[in-house]
Amino acid sequence: MSHSHGLALYAVTYERDIGIDVEHIRPDLAGLKIAERFFSPREASTLREVPANLRQQAFFNCWTRKEAYLKAIGEGITLRLDQFEVSITPGEPATLRRIKGDPKGASHWSLKALDPGPGCVGALAVKGHGRTLRCSKWEE
Repeated sequence: MSHSHGLALYAVTYERDIGIDVEHIRPDLAGLKIAERFFSPREASTLREVPANLRQQAFFNCWTRKEAYLKAIGEGITLRLDQFEVSITPGEPATLRRIKGDPKGASHWSLKALDPGPGCVGALAVKGHGRTLRCSKWEE
């Protein structure tokens, strides 16, 4: 489960590790200094290369994909964010690229970019491949 700015996302699966995250895009948080401190060097470099008008989207792509993976493995924020890499460029498929110290580990995971609503970015991480994703929307 994840929530941000009045929006909540829930993920349910059977016999799979799963994590989900949603964030409201906050310009004050999406900075290169934060990326250079917490993201991998490759992710920070990619963020610097993304056109300025897409940088906030790229930052939150990275953040939500990392959070979803951390939730899926049960680590929360205790695992340093630079110990694994995700794709971040807007329009590029969501992928777990590398896990430090585990050369084949990333290949066991699926990441899915979610579009939960205006001004928000979301991601889903699930161990394994080939599952169907079904989304439902509930409103009061």
